[in-house]
Amino acid sequence: MSHMFDNWPTISYDLDKKGKPLQLTNITLRYKVYELLSSKYAVVYEYDVVDGEKADIIAYKYYEDATLDWIIYLTNNIIDPQFDWPMDSQSFNRYVRAKYGSPEAAKQQIHHYEKILRPQQIFSDGSVIARKVVIVDKDTYDLTSPTLREQVDNHTYEHRLNQQRSRIKILDKRYVRDLTSTYEKLIKQSRG
Repeated sequence: MSHMFDNWPTISYDLDKKGKPLQLTNITLRYKVYELLSSKYAVVYEYDVVDGEKADIIAYKYYEDATLDWIIYLTNNIIDPQFDWPMDSQSFNRYVRAKYGSPEAAKQQIHHYEKILRPQQIFSDGSVIARKVVIVDKDTYDLTSPTLREQVDNHTYEHRLNQQRSRIKILDKRYVRDLTSTYEKLIKQSRG
């Protein structure tokens, strides 16, 4: 469960314009905190989210406090954890089924065509140069050498997006105290 908005101030907003305002979380504060984080020269580490792992578990693992999951969301500019956090394999399969009918149907539908500009290179020291591709139209794809092109089906496309979400950044714990202190000051200022 995300603790990001636990202490955030609320604002009155009349959604239906009928004179009955609702109290909503003031999410604009998030951008002030994110701005602060991105303008600092803070150290972050890359981390691969394990299947089914949630931000509160990672926060506990790295910061010894599960309620600091909001720092992980903020560091990665995650606005909606339900859709921006990587899905576990069961959730991914349910998502594909709901969107395309079945994993097999998703694999039968072309999402886009790619031209490979540079294949991935792995060197003996373990270093890797990532492959580089560009999305092309069907005509360009057909005119490209078979070794330098790829059809990407909907299943592969969705799987790649989910894998990208699995690669996150973790803020070095030395910066957590400064960030939480700044966060608390912003909360107090915004409440007046």
